[in-house]
Amino acid sequence: MVSYIFAVITAAVFLVADQFTKYYISNNFTENVSYEFLPGILGITYINNTGGAWGMFRDQTWLLLSVTIVIMLVCIALLLKYGLKNKLMFWAINLILSGGVGNLIDRVAREGHVRDFLDLRFMDYPVFNIADCAVVIGAGLLILYFVIDILKENKEKRMLKLEQTIQENSDNGKI
Repeated sequence: MVSYIFAVITAAVFLVADQFTKYYISNNFTENVSYEFLPGILGITYINNTGGAWGMFRDQTWLLLSVTIVIMLVCIALLLKYGLKNKLMFWAINLILSGGVGNLIDRVAREGHVRDFLDLRFMDYPVFNIADCAVVIGAGLLILYFVIDILKENKEKRMLKLEQTIQENSDNGKI
């Protein structure tokens, strides 16, 4: 139970940190100007992104809102159906929802814009925000959940087949 409570608290912290940092950056930094934060590693570049990831679907606010809401509804359905049965699934979905809510707040309150500001300096990567981090971490955990589930299912199938083979050989007097 503690893990579930900690997951909800962590998701809430991500959401609060996302909204606070977006507010702080938008009120204290100049848009489209880069600042060094951790030289060679991380910069602050405040932009208003009207698109989705990597700027895709620029100015398609209704499409992005609709897709976000559908994904969040799917996540809620997964959470209700499987989340309480598996801690990893619960963590994953809580983080995805937290990030989705963070960016949804921006899209609704800022006329379709999402405030991005984290700028990786050691690689060519789009500017992003804390909500994006929550979504990516949550998606990674969700992928891990499905990989583990597939491996577990394959192991169970092999064990069942082995048990059937042993039973058949035992019934035929071969063992």
